[in-house]
Amino acid sequence: MVLEALAKPSTLHGLAGLVETAELLATELVSNAVRHTKGPAALRVRRSPQGVVWIGAWDTDPAPPEPPVPLGRVLESEEGRGLGLVTACARDWGWQPSARFGDWGKYVWCELAAA
Repeated sequence: MVLEALAKPSTLHGLAGLVETAELLATELVSNAVRHTKGPAALRVRRSPQGVVWIGAWDTDPAPPEPPVPLGRVLESEEGRGLGLVTACARDWGWQPSARFGDWGKYVWCELAAA
C-alpha cells in the first residue's frame, strides 16, 4: 500500500532510498492506531520540496502513545516495538491531539529525510 504510494513519486524525486523505511514506519504507525483503538484510523504521507517525508497516523484515542521501547529491547520483544522502530529509523517523531472525521484522537507522526 505505502510502497505503491511512494515508489513512483520517490524515484522521480530522488527518494527511492526511503521507500523501504517509509513503508516500515507507516506500517508500524497504522498498526498501533488500529491495534490500540476501536474507532477509525487514517494514514497521511507528505513530501516537502526539500526531500523530507512526513508519515502520520491518526486514531480515536486521545491518550498519548506509550513511550518507545529502547532499541535493545525492541529486537528482543514481540510486542511494543512500533515506536522503538520509529525512534530508531526516523529523523524525528512526535504526537499531538487532533480531530478527524468528527472524532477526537491523536496524530502520531515521524519524518524521514533524503540522505
